[in-house]
Amino acid sequence: MMTTDREEIRLLGRMLGDVIRETEGKQTFDIIETLRRTAVRYRRQGRSQDGRILQDRVKKLQRDDANLVARAFSYFLHLANIAEDFTQKSEARTRLLRDNESARGTLSNTLNLLRDRGVTRSRIQKLLEHACIMPVLTAHPTEVQRKSTLDLHHQISQALSDRFGRITEQEQHHIDLELIGRINTLWQTRMLRYTRLTVADEIENALSYYRSTFLIAIPKLYAELSMQLSGGEPRSAFSAMPPALPPFLRMGSWIGGDRDGNPNVDASTLERALTRGASVAFEFYLNEVQLLAAELSLSTLLTSVTPALQKLADEGPDRSAHRHDEPYRRALIGIYARLAATARQRVGIDLARRDTVSMVAYEGPEAFCEDIQILIDSLEKDRAAPVARLRLQSLRQAVLVFGFHLASLDLRQSSDVHERTLSELFEKAGLRLNNAPLNYASLSEEDKVQLLRAELNQARPLASPWIQYSDETQRELGILQATARGRAHFGSSAVRQYIVSHTETLSDLLEALVLIKEAGLASAAYTPSNQKFEAVRHDGLMVVPLFETIPDLENGPDIMARFMDLPEVRTRIMAEQGGIQEVMLGYSDSNKDGGFLTSNWSLFQAERALVEVFHQRHIGLRLFHGRGGSVGRGGGSTFDAIMAQPSSSVAGQIRLTEQGEVIQSKYKDADVGKWHLENLVSATLEASLVDEHAARMEEDHIKRYGAIMNFLSETAQASYRALVYKTPGFAKYFFASTPISEIAGLNIGSRPSSRKGGDRIEDLRAIPWGFSWAQCRLMLPGWYGVGAALTRYLDEGFKGAPTTRRARLQSLQDMAQDWPFFKTMLSNMEMVLAKTDLKIAARYAQLVPGKVLREKVFNQITEEHARTLAALKLVTRRELLSDNPRLAASLRERFAYIDPLNYLQIELLHRHRQSNKHKSAATLDDRVERAIHLTINGVAAGLRNSG
Repeated sequence: MMTTDREEIRLLGRMLGDVIRETEGKQTFDIIETLRRTAVRYRRQGRSQDGRILQDRVKKLQRDDANLVARAFSYFLHLANIAEDFTQKSEARTRLLRDNESARGTLSNTLNLLRDRGVTRSRIQKLLEHACIMPVLTAHPTEVQRKSTLDLHHQISQALSDRFGRITEQEQHHIDLELIGRINTLWQTRMLRYTRLTVADEIENALSYYRSTFLIAIPKLYAELSMQLSGGEPRSAFSAMPPALPPFLRMGSWIGGDRDGNPNVDASTLERALTRGASVAFEFYLNEVQLLAAELSLSTLLTSVTPALQKLADEGPDRSAHRHDEPYRRALIGIYARLAATARQRVGIDLARRDTVSMVAYEGPEAFCEDIQILIDSLEKDRAAPVARLRLQSLRQAVLVFGFHLASLDLRQSSDVHERTLSELFEKAGLRLNNAPLNYASLSEEDKVQLLRAELNQARPLASPWIQYSDETQRELGILQATARGRAHFGSSAVRQYIVSHTETLSDLLEALVLIKEAGLASAAYTPSNQKFEAVRHDGLMVVPLFETIPDLENGPDIMARFMDLPEVRTRIMAEQGGIQEVMLGYSDSNKDGGFLTSNWSLFQAERALVEVFHQRHIGLRLFHGRGGSVGRGGGSTFDAIMAQPSSSVAGQIRLTEQGEVIQSKYKDADVGKWHLENLVSATLEASLVDEHAARMEEDHIKRYGAIMNFLSETAQASYRALVYKTPGFAKYFFASTPISEIAGLNIGSRPSSRKGGDRIEDLRAIPWGFSWAQCRLMLPGWYGVGAALTRYLDEGFKGAPTTRRARLQSLQDMAQDWPFFKTMLSNMEMVLAKTDLKIAARYAQLVPGKVLREKVFNQITEEHARTLAALKLVTRRELLSDNPRLAASLRERFAYIDPLNYLQIELLHRHRQSNKHKSAATLDDRVERAIHLTINGVAAGLRNSG
């Protein structure tokens, strides 16, 4: 049913049409097909009468038909995504086969580029020894698909891949039958969740990506990099394998430990996340060892083994005469038994798939890895290296990367919760100040810092098990105690970071340090000795500030300077954190606070300032980028984003969040996941080993363009805040003209959409804020204010700017051409503007009941949109997306299927809200609400990076 020049999309669309016709009847099919044809004609010809016809036909839809239309167009877009991803993957593979070394973002291309710059392999390997590259999966709710539908997507994708391979006509027929069966299942599978996701659900959803992608793709990526660093393809298949690389690329997670604004996260969810993560790791290892035991049938009648391998076999429990001459199998049976015992000890359940005898558990993953290495060494010594490459190589690397914990789980909590918790602890401990009971919250910042530093140096506990505390304080102490138990049980790598949201002062960080000390996660601060400070422990938890708003980003470097200058803090960093301190930067909240341009520039400036602060103190900086899927939340190409970072801000150290629909898009299977991880590693290597010329170029860009960016940022922020925070009634307009209230009922996450409830923009989380603007096709967080800034600069300039408009335009054009930061920012904004549709947005505006407010706000948005488009065209010297015709064509095609969903959503929102006015909750038609949720699902699928 989808008209396109791509065979696979036509195929899936036709099959979906057949399924709808057969299951719902020709009448329903005709209704859907008529809407589709009208929408396609409207997009291709742009006739206003087609738009009116589309709107009228949507208004006439009855309840059940509305639901079916919403499902149909949503599934059109889901299948289009599957087909488009398949096409891109196929084309990327073709390009790699044709010219792998020139493909941007590949390891080959990056290593060749570094070689041309004079970067030696030993320098790269030295960087990897201390590097940390970590995607961090979060449960931020912008993925509206159920796991059941995502599993079907994966199956359809796999069948599509099989169909377009080298197969016979009969095989193709069988695959077509399979595809129709999968699509039929998809059509008759409930698209929406009827209950809100629990944290346990979110944990399981995330773990499914380890089974399908990370446990497979990451070892493959290591193997390729190891081979290339060792000089490329081995001279002989029988050459010894290159040594395993240090675990520089690992996975992180927030799911089960991020309790900022989520009352559903507590000690039990943290323990569940740690235990389930370890279970997945052990399940994978046990399966791999069992397969190895079946595969390694080498006989001592035909080969020899090392004494270490023979000893490992003899120490195992297998005494079968049938395997007396098969030491590898006997060794692996012993390894399997020890691994099963370790799993029982660590996760409390039996994960073994076969009967095992009782053996001593491994003390840690290092001991398990040593046994694997014994197998590899023996095979290589007997000229059987090709056998080791089959499975042992990847297993060895997997153990080094995933350990017995799978992924590092971060803790996160808001600074105001820490303040309330410590206020109660100080009060109930009876601490006094100036002979009066201590009121911690009322102290000045200086007094708080003094008190907290003193507390850090106290060996005695602050909390008492014999005192009854508030529920909030008990919950905070409980999760920290669970963290201590988890680290002791699964290893210190299981939890490494404690992130402090809303870090605004030095005391915010010291409060977290006091609390983790209280749980035994940090020692009493330090012991003075000849003006040196000796740490007592070496496995403390790292406290990480999260600077989110524009003021926080501006103040962050000074806060970090004061923090690291405290002797007790510096000691921890140097002795317990390997000389590295992490800082997290918030893209979402800075955007909601100051707008797109100001957020980007503030982040860039903060990074540069932090680099200098850390350089002066000889402490390594690791930046943690809190990016989302939408451009307004830091979305866009990860490779380009890393390459646009300030010089020296990467240096082999980078963590970044992956969340919502981005996880599914990037990591749906091992092939796609490996490609994205390779892009991440390649960009990090290239950005870290940048040559002096590139660093000088950046300083030149700042010198030439920094003042212009300051002016643009101030103007853009003023324009954005004038609309969002200073326009009377704007919050009312937002809640009425977008489906924000209905999104809250989608059950797409365990976290509430607002931190405090109510309808204040300040209290609304940045994720539903951006998601809602995408639904009504305005994408406002990704562009508003930029047009005002560029236009004012062109028209007026400022003191010190070029004196003529033409010269000012040339300076902007030079920035867009030469400066990666500015070029990437404009590119991301251009994609957002291409997805923005003011005609549809105007129809959403009609949902606002007050005409004066509606026209006032929407006119401001319309005028700024026109300014932004005009200014962007002047600066880039081309039409929107004219340099990316493929994306432009793809969007035009998608819009014909997104538009009907938008029209339907508007009509359903109107019906639903009118019903709310006149009916009791008991009499409301939940079919209308479900249909709204279906349209939200479909629009999100069509736009893809909307969360």
